Amino acid sequence: MLQGQSDHIQEQAPESGRFRSLDAFSGSLAARTYMSLREAILDLRCRPGELLRKAEICETLGISRSPAAEAITRLAAEGLVDVIPQAGTFVARFSMDEIREGAFLREAIELAAIEALAPVVADEQLVQLRRNIRVQEVLIEDGDYAGFYKLDREFHEMVLSFTGYRKLGQVAESAWVHVNRARRLVLPVPGRVAATLDEHRAILTALEKRDPELARKEMRGHLRQLMTFLAPLEKEHPDLFEPKKSNV
Repeated sequence: MLQGQSDHIQEQAPESGRFRSLDAFSGSLAARTYMSLREAILDLRCRPGELLRKAEICETLGISRSPAAEAITRLAAEGLVDVIPQAGTFVARFSMDEIREGAFLREAIELAAIEALAPVVADEQLVQLRRNIRVQEVLIEDGDYAGFYKLDREFHEMVLSFTGYRKLGQVAESAWVHVNRARRLVLPVPGRVAATLDEHRAILTALEKRDPELARKEMRGHLRQLMTFLAPLEKEHPDLFEPKKSNV
């Protein structure tokens, strides 16, 4: 059974073990620390507005303060944490303005990508997309929403990568980072996961027909459907969003 949104947030924010071991990542110590913290923030294991304690990070990951500080600097540059002098480092609260801007940028990128891909998509690329969707189906049957989220993300990453533009995925990820975090609140909404799967199937069908206009239409509908679920979140979870600025 699908969980309620509040239950989902609590489930994703355990008191301990929030940060994956650095062994799961590659790169320098600071880079692996950054990836572990970033993953915990995007997965909502670290709640928006929560104080990030360097001592906990260092103890959990078995590192000194230096790589932790470097990782936090990178997260601050992405807007995922707020460093407040004399107060500490806090997980950034959601901003609906940033979510809308991210959704606008991602839509522009993905619509251009799928329109360019549709007429030239290779049979092997279609096979990979079909396999991805089959696994999505199994994950929904098993109630594995975290797994579904991962496959959902891979579906979109494949569409971008199949264009042949190497930097496209990186640009899209940067534009989408705040939406990615907020959409974790949406997946537990009853019916949304199944609807997302249907939308992916429609996108695949358009690609199989090699119809750029239809592919663009289906992708636009898919991306905009997400925003209809994201828009009410500010009222439903005011504690997770930045307070509205007064005009006074």
